[in-house]
Amino acid sequence: MKTPEKFPKLVWGVSLAAVVLAGILAFLYQLGTANLVDETEPLFAEAARQMTVTGDWITPYFNGETRFDKPPLVYWLMAIAYQLIGTNEWAVRLPSALSAIALMLGTYVTLWRFVPPASGSRYGWLLPWGAASLGAIAIAFNPQTFIWGRTGVSDMLLCACVGLSLLSFFWGYGTEGQTQNRAYLSFFIWMGLAVLAKGPVGMVLPVGIIGGFLIYGGNVKAVWREMRPLRGGLVFLLIAVPWYLLVWQANGEAYIESFFGYHNVERFTRVVNRHSGPWYFYFGVVLVGFAPWSAYLPAAIARLRVWRRGWWRKLPRQEQLGGFALFWFGGVFVFFTVAVTKLPSYVLPLIPAAAILVSLLLSEEMLHRPSLSRRWMLASHAVSWLIWMLMAIALVILPFVIGPDPVVDRIDLEIFKSGLTTWGAGMIVAIASVVEAMALTRRRGVAIAQVGGFALFLLLVAHPMFGLLDDLRQQPVRQMADTAKAVYQPGDRLLSVGFEKPSIVFYTQQPATYVSRPSLGREDLRQQVEQGNLSGTTLVFADRERLPMLGLREDQYDFLDSKRRYRLVRVYHDRLDKFTHKDKE
Repeated sequence: MKTPEKFPKLVWGVSLAAVVLAGILAFLYQLGTANLVDETEPLFAEAARQMTVTGDWITPYFNGETRFDKPPLVYWLMAIAYQLIGTNEWAVRLPSALSAIALMLGTYVTLWRFVPPASGSRYGWLLPWGAASLGAIAIAFNPQTFIWGRTGVSDMLLCACVGLSLLSFFWGYGTEGQTQNRAYLSFFIWMGLAVLAKGPVGMVLPVGIIGGFLIYGGNVKAVWREMRPLRGGLVFLLIAVPWYLLVWQANGEAYIESFFGYHNVERFTRVVNRHSGPWYFYFGVVLVGFAPWSAYLPAAIARLRVWRRGWWRKLPRQEQLGGFALFWFGGVFVFFTVAVTKLPSYVLPLIPAAAILVSLLLSEEMLHRPSLSRRWMLASHAVSWLIWMLMAIALVILPFVIGPDPVVDRIDLEIFKSGLTTWGAGMIVAIASVVEAMALTRRRGVAIAQVGGFALFLLLVAHPMFGLLDDLRQQPVRQMADTAKAVYQPGDRLLSVGFEKPSIVFYTQQPATYVSRPSLGREDLRQQVEQGNLSGTTLVFADRERLPMLGLREDQYDFLDSKRRYRLVRVYHDRLDKFTHKDKE
């Protein structure tokens, strides 16, 4: 029998190549080709751009107003990317993409380090590489991290900082000597960065997860001494606290009430922005968001047998990775289930733990004698097949349930005519069939079939679908903004009537006034006349229904551009002697 010592470079090469290709396909391929997606992504992008323009790297601003929603780490990284590669979509999304890739690599190295080779099996020596490759790829190949790793917001950055802090802790927990000291120090560093990424939750999650894990394992006192909390706490404070002091000094109580009051305490204790959900909300989020791997989570958890506490506590520390991942998964899940405000992205930090759990199960299934009965695995494979089939059905009916769109006339027909839904559904059915055939005939190939199937799904269905939706919904906004930027003159104003698209501010690089109704738009234009601003003009964004409701005569404006339902006109203040219609909607 061959051993890894005879060809380690080949094993490392194949394993790392698979992980790198998965990361590129999921997070870097066509990363900057799509326009920024309203409503949230341009808010982050413009706040970061304002830092480079104003030189104020303490207080984030959007459209002339402070933006206290999130701490500055993601803005800083975007701003640095702007200075390196330009102000564009690549720079906006690069921090999220690199965060996801860093998390993949951290998980890969951890699994390789702490999954021991299995004796008594022909391929048991491959177990560390198999678990490491599968765990890292599972992080990339699921809807949750695929979407958020390509979106210019702070969620993926928080997930990476929390994940790397927890992985660092386990390295310290499972090793000794200098490696242990460096790993624990790394834990405090990443936790400090997590607090800079999204606030107190960046500390609450790691501390809560580790606390539960150590209490269950009976190692609280020993590990507390090992971690050298005074040194680590000081490092954490030096990273996390200075910006909060500086932004508080610059903005006073307004910052405390907005960030800590509204965006942290209130989101946990009451419904914010109508983002509510039942207690079982995140069961559905994990089932869909971690598909197709979510089908294996029940079996992966059952495999650990953590209810046998006495036996589990006697395991060597380095063999407790599975139990640690379970506390990680459960800690995030329970914390956000208790929180009153609910959003799918909130449980993103549990995805690495779920990937570790599933990789331990499936790598054992492929390369060693399974520790669960065949019935468990067949049930899991059946659920996986069902998830794939539900994805196919959802894709087929998508054009019929998508409903009316405020921008695209008959977007359902446009999607249907593209053929992507029918082609994609057929592709998914084929993937599901191959996976099920592997499950029934060659169980060692199931994980490989899942990886290959998801890669084909991303390449042939997901990426083209996102491109189509961008062309239909976001590209018209971008084109109108580009036109406005090209014709903008000193003294001009931007006014958006009936829709609030933050991307207008980012792409024009000018502040904009947003009003919800044409009557408010008329009032805004009247105020320009009353204030004596007769020499200037206003570039008005509106749709074709609302533009006539402004009551403008044809000689009072110039028509500049139109894209789908959007219209862009230049209104001359000195011609606004009267409106042609009464103030009514």
